[in-house]
Amino acid sequence: MLKNITLSAEKLLIENARKKAQSEHSTLNAQFRQWLNQYINSGLESSDYEDLMDSLQHVNSDKKFNRDEMNER
Repeated sequence: MLKNITLSAEKLLIENARKKAQSEHSTLNAQFRQWLNQYINSGLESSDYEDLMDSLQHVNSDKKFNRDEMNER
């Protein structure tokens, strides 16, 4: 369910934002919803990275590969 909110910004800023959204085949509302989603999830990316690194501590990456080894498929 969508809920309406009211935001305030300079008139020119809103006009330019609408033009940019339109050039991207979008709307200012859609762009705001995308930004809001990124904003609430912004702290998760670094913790996800740290969790991944913790889970890979057993991996040893000290070996140097030669050209043939790097190109093997």
